Amino acid sequence: MQFGIFGSAQANSSDLPPETGQGFRDYLDYAAEAEALGYVSSFLVEHHFTGWNQVSATLMLQTALAMRTTTLRLGSAVIVLPWHNPVLLAEQAATLDLVSGGRLDFGVGKGYRHNEFAGFNIAPDEAEPRFEESIEVMIKAFTSRQRFSHHGKFWRFDDIVVEPPPSQKPHPPFWVAAGSEASIRRAAQRGFNLILDQYASPEVLGRRIALYRAERKAYGLRGPARIAVARQAYVANDRADAEAALERQAAWTKRTVEVSRAPGAKTGSHVLAYADTPRGTEANALYGTPDEIGRMLEALRAAGVDYVILTLLGGVAQLRRFAREIMPAFGDKPEQRAAASENETGSA
Repeated sequence: MQFGIFGSAQANSSDLPPETGQGFRDYLDYAAEAEALGYVSSFLVEHHFTGWNQVSATLMLQTALAMRTTTLRLGSAVIVLPWHNPVLLAEQAATLDLVSGGRLDFGVGKGYRHNEFAGFNIAPDEAEPRFEESIEVMIKAFTSRQRFSHHGKFWRFDDIVVEPPPSQKPHPPFWVAAGSEASIRRAAQRGFNLILDQYASPEVLGRRIALYRAERKAYGLRGPARIAVARQAYVANDRADAEAALERQAAWTKRTVEVSRAPGAKTGSHVLAYADTPRGTEANALYGTPDEIGRMLEALRAAGVDYVILTLLGGVAQLRRFAREIMPAFGDKPEQRAAASENETGSA
């Protein structure tokens, strides 16, 4: 089982305002230490208009991190394609892929936060067609070394060659966050890697993983395919410590729900699908003592999970504690690699 970090860097720190940028520098230190501790990736969100100084220029911050690391995969989770010019985004992504030596994991999505659709003045029902058109343009931009034109519903480009080309061929791996059956099937059919959400139970995750692998097999897709499961985590001293941390996490999640849900709406995707169930957003968080977290990870592994990206409550101290007290028991042993390879071959 492999572990990465997943989070939302902020421009401010605990004691310095956003104008200093100290929070971003702190994140770079945090992620560089994560690499040294054995974590394999850093996935960053993209968000806008919250008033919390969340990272909004994700690829720029990951480019800075590329200069501080040598092996860490640099992921976006996710860049929301409806907000971006797809050609400019392809150029930025390719530049990051080049300067990092081919370490970009390009996570993309359609968006789910009401405040962002409203802020960009984009209708939510345009999210799907904008996403689809951007994917078409970006794949062409990454792979074509010849000039091309594109005349779509939202974008028009004439006689362009998009430069520079990316390092990874045919392009950096696309990752998509998916939860519905239709979105998982679509990700598999395209050969995209999959990010599964922080809130689903191991049983639900197992069904989603099986669906994804079966759909890949049905489409004759072979070769590497990755599935990352996001999880909130906190290594506690005891149950009381874990419960107190869960209360803090629940308050932060409530804040996210408040900016994400449209006025009067009762449902939604991502966190909104769990928010109305008591403790629905905390029920499957990895909050507990090392033994308790170990049992939760065993349940994930039994469901087919071999890659977990962690939002750790508690900063560097928790990053170190998880690495030293949890990760060694789930190391990538030779027999596990062989089993994982056999499993992937059988499902490809």
